[in-house]
Amino acid sequence: MTADDLAAGLTNGASAWLVLSLAAVLPILWAFAMAMHFGRPYILRFLRTLTLRFGGDVWWLSYVLIRDALLFVTLGLSMIFFMPNLYLRGDGLPITAPLAAVVLFWALGVKLVRDADDDPAAFRLVSVLLVVASVLYIVPQVYGMEAADQAYLGDLPKMLISVENLDVARPIFWGSIVLFGLTAAALFGRFLLRLGRPGDEASQAA
Repeated sequence: MTADDLAAGLTNGASAWLVLSLAAVLPILWAFAMAMHFGRPYILRFLRTLTLRFGGDVWWLSYVLIRDALLFVTLGLSMIFFMPNLYLRGDGLPITAPLAAVVLFWALGVKLVRDADDDPAAFRLVSVLLVVASVLYIVPQVYGMEAADQAYLGDLPKMLISVENLDVARPIFWGSIVLFGLTAAALFGRFLLRLGRPGDEASQAA
């Protein structure tokens, strides 16, 4: 083995290890993100017990910052599922992972265009989208990637891994890219159309 072969092996091995490690860590981020989102009623009950307005403001702003940061970090790490050389080759990834990233992007899009903290309908919509997205990722990750050596599950793990089920993985991958691009274009177009206009009712009242 030459030095070039060794370097190439280390590079490829480290790359695969990093990708699979990120895929394995994402369920933890999903669990934290869901806990923070659905922990909102507890946060509101706790706020009512605070007698100091400053303390309540700090508590609420900290909660909102951590909750939304977890969602953005999860989306950022999910961008690896839109790389065809990782998703359609190598060791493979959860088969519905790109679709989960799209649904998460939709949830964040709802939070961008509507106030999900004050609008119950928007909060319910975001909640449903987050549940759907987490299921689309966690189920194939646990019963596909992590259960590949469980013989009693039969062919189920192979069906949930992208490289083992390319006939399904390819339409999911390219369809997810199209949906993600259309969503991003719609949000960008809305941003351009609203440039120079009053932001919301609060800014109009001010």
